[in-house]
Amino acid sequence: MSGTSLDGEIDVALIETDGRDFVKPLDFYAHPYDLKVRDIVRPCFGKREVDEQAREAAQAVTDIHAQAVKASGFDAELIGFHGQTITHAPEDGFTWQLGDGAALAEATGISVVNDFRAADMKEGGQGAPLAPLYHQAIMADQDKPVCVLNLGGVANVTYINANKPAACFASGNEQEGNVIAFDCGPANALMDDYMLNYMGKPYDENGALAESGKADRDIIDVFLAHPFFKASPPKSLDRNEFNLLLEALPDDHADAMATLAVMSAVGIMASVKHFPQEPHAWYLCGGGRKNAFMVRLLEDMLRPARIQSIDALGFNGDATEAECFAYLAVRSVMGLPLSMPSTTGVVKAISGGVLCRANEL
Repeated sequence: MSGTSLDGEIDVALIETDGRDFVKPLDFYAHPYDLKVRDIVRPCFGKREVDEQAREAAQAVTDIHAQAVKASGFDAELIGFHGQTITHAPEDGFTWQLGDGAALAEATGISVVNDFRAADMKEGGQGAPLAPLYHQAIMADQDKPVCVLNLGGVANVTYINANKPAACFASGNEQEGNVIAFDCGPANALMDDYMLNYMGKPYDENGALAESGKADRDIIDVFLAHPFFKASPPKSLDRNEFNLLLEALPDDHADAMATLAVMSAVGIMASVKHFPQEPHAWYLCGGGRKNAFMVRLLEDMLRPARIQSIDALGFNGDATEAECFAYLAVRSVMGLPLSMPSTTGVVKAISGGVLCRANEL
């Protein structure tokens, strides 16, 4: 998994799963993201048509993922390859993840499932988020209601309202309403873009720069007035949806970063109004959980709920999203749903993904 924030690594997770209610994380490897690849990919953000630049980026993404799989040394039977999202426009039924599943299968000798989002979008879904069923599986033993909050380039939340009977996993007939999921707003993408553009650094370590500044409340009010926050879920975002606000930020770098951090936090806080009842705990995964300033903002805004890294439950919060697509790859091969009306707005629970068999190449 390489997130939309392009934050420095490709996450390779090895799990054992039946694609239903049994999930056992086995290992994790973080492969350095070649900065040359990032520089090739970044200009493709927002593209909707294949051109030579996109072809070059797709090849680079595929190649570095093959390198990551080989470097991990993991002995796997199947790869879930999400690819690199460059454009996500659910209002137009369009999403684009760079990467060639067949080429990855050929390079690794392991069958690959990719193109996870297209089937959902063809049936009227947002194509995102796709992590909820995995979140539900790993939260099976936790008291409900509970939220899993992924802080990647975009923030997305999974609200789990009740324990799911094992029979639902076994049949693939997920119970509608037990899981609600949607994108909340930006998480790391805007902050990371700002740090790279103005500070020459990939991210704000521990949120130290943001914490030293003062947020501009007027900009935050403009942010919250965006139609996205008035819409009911399911809903999803492109990582560049709020890019115009970068031009309105304060000149002071610390104040600009403080404004972006608070924007991300208030977007997450606004998600609570869409839940049937407030969760008693939020478990954080993704790179943003390491931003100490962001975590403190969430602790303050989401009281009295408990805010913890998913690592507190024995999971690796860096691995969660990669584990998710490994899990979904197995579900895809089994023909089980990857999304539901309450997670993406798709008309019915639907499977997806494209299988590229290594032995047929």
